[in-house]
Amino acid sequence: MDIHTNISLKNLTTMKLGGPAQFFSDVHTVQELAELYQDAQTKNVPVFIVGGGSNIIARDEGFHGLVLRIKIPGFEVVADDIYSTTVKVGAGESWDATVARTVDMHLSGIEAMSAIPGTTGAAPVQNIGAYGQEIADTLVSLEAYDTQTHAIVSLTNAECEFGYRHSIFRGSEQGRYVITSVTLKLSKSNPAPPFYDSLQSYFDSHAISLFTQKVVRDAVIAIRSEKLPDPAVTPSAGSFFKNALIDDWLYDELHQKFPDIKAYVMADGSYKVSSGWLIEKAGLKGQLLHGMRVHDKNCLVLINESAKNYEDLAAARDEIIARVRDMFRIVIEQEPLELPL
Repeated sequence: MDIHTNISLKNLTTMKLGGPAQFFSDVHTVQELAELYQDAQTKNVPVFIVGGGSNIIARDEGFHGLVLRIKIPGFEVVADDIYSTTVKVGAGESWDATVARTVDMHLSGIEAMSAIPGTTGAAPVQNIGAYGQEIADTLVSLEAYDTQTHAIVSLTNAECEFGYRHSIFRGSEQGRYVITSVTLKLSKSNPAPPFYDSLQSYFDSHAISLFTQKVVRDAVIAIRSEKLPDPAVTPSAGSFFKNALIDDWLYDELHQKFPDIKAYVMADGSYKVSSGWLIEKAGLKGQLLHGMRVHDKNCLVLINESAKNYEDLAAARDEIIARVRDMFRIVIEQEPLELPL
């Protein structure tokens, strides 16, 4: 295990902002994780976990502690029957590589989440989702290192308390668990309609009526490549804002004023409103704010064109939130997590 000092967080996050991490190490096994974490705790050194760095925002002050990047590998079939296959995947595996591998196995359940950057272990943290699928739909359980008991524990889907872009890992138990593997139960049936609106529109425009996992994956990759910059090439953090959840009475009021509002009714009767639509309607599409560009093809995305520091990013974020709030009475929320000071 190599421990490095003063490693720039700019090189560990796709937004390319942030000062130095006091200590840094890659983690390739569960044993390494436990040893490094316990040693840091013994020395009262704070620890922060990263994966691919695509959903993390770092501050200019850096992190006065130990940053661990999870690289734990693994992919194995743990159960198989006539209807489904269950796979266990190491937390350090690329999420998109995991999706690609399951699609090659003709398995359904995560194919619409193709081309989402980051690691498999990070996926449950914010319950990633796209085009009508969420990881909560297929996750059976996960294993994690419990930093309080120093044991490897197994948590069920229910124990993760998944919600929209939420789980205990960024809620009530944030910082307690370090995910080391996830177990997903995937279907052997082909994908079938109804599909998410934008995905169905793609199928219609390309006269596609026979659906396989690969057909869906290829369509999603095509849509995302058109609408979203590659964070490995263009500094960004993917979707910077969560879609907004609002009560039905507010939706009714807004729908009267803005008949073209993009929203989806939820199971509890509330509405999920496209924050990208809100930002665009607020006149911010393509705008450069404090060095951050609101992407002209997807207003959820902020591109770091010339921001010099975290303060530039924060100023752009706060200006966008204020403009949307003043126009719609909706407070949109940042999606990426921030490293503590």
